[in-house]
Amino acid sequence: MALQTKSMVKTMLMGLTAAGAVAAVAIAAGPKEGKYAQMETKEVAKVGEKAPDFTLTDTDGNTYTLHEVLEMDGVNAVVLEWFNPRCPFVVKQYDANTTMADTYGAFKDKGVKWMAINSGAPGKQGAGLELNSEIKADWNIAYPILIDESGDVGRMYGAKTTPHMYVINGEGVLAYAGAIDDNPSPRQAGEVNYVRAALTSILAGETVEISETRPYGCSVKYGSKN
Repeated sequence: MALQTKSMVKTMLMGLTAAGAVAAVAIAAGPKEGKYAQMETKEVAKVGEKAPDFTLTDTDGNTYTLHEVLEMDGVNAVVLEWFNPRCPFVVKQYDANTTMADTYGAFKDKGVKWMAINSGAPGKQGAGLELNSEIKADWNIAYPILIDESGDVGRMYGAKTTPHMYVINGEGVLAYAGAIDDNPSPRQAGEVNYVRAALTSILAGETVEISETRPYGCSVKYGSKN
């Protein structure tokens, strides 16, 4: 009787093991649904890896595709700046100080393309084509402001704040991500400009020494995702 019981238990365990293996294969090979699938397939920018490609239209109706910009003659780097004209930390760098304009100006003739991106959803603070067109003129912004109302590009890059800065080298690899400078106050500019340092290293053919910092500013005003 004891031997029969042991045999039955062994058979049951083998059956459970086999069923588990089949279930594991089904999970691995079968279609992924819902939130898990989104997490599995979502491409998020990482320093040291290829920057995700995207296509957006600016406030003047011009369309920009990242890989096409990188393939332009003489382009050595691309700067992406997450933008919200109503954020005090953005105003700090354009109105109270001229950090963005100065940094852009120092590299615009050295093969560096700069693009601001507004990922604010319709109705959110600082969002909207009309407002951003007006601000571009008022602040004399010389580079395009791209509109990303869906927030898809912002989420793809993991943009958390305005500003949140990304520097992409000429090979399309993300070389820096983080803050514009080392002073997180809403008024004073920092002593260390991380974007300037990253661009200087890239143009010199050197490794970017500080490749990631913690961004500061207002939260990106994304809309809700269904």
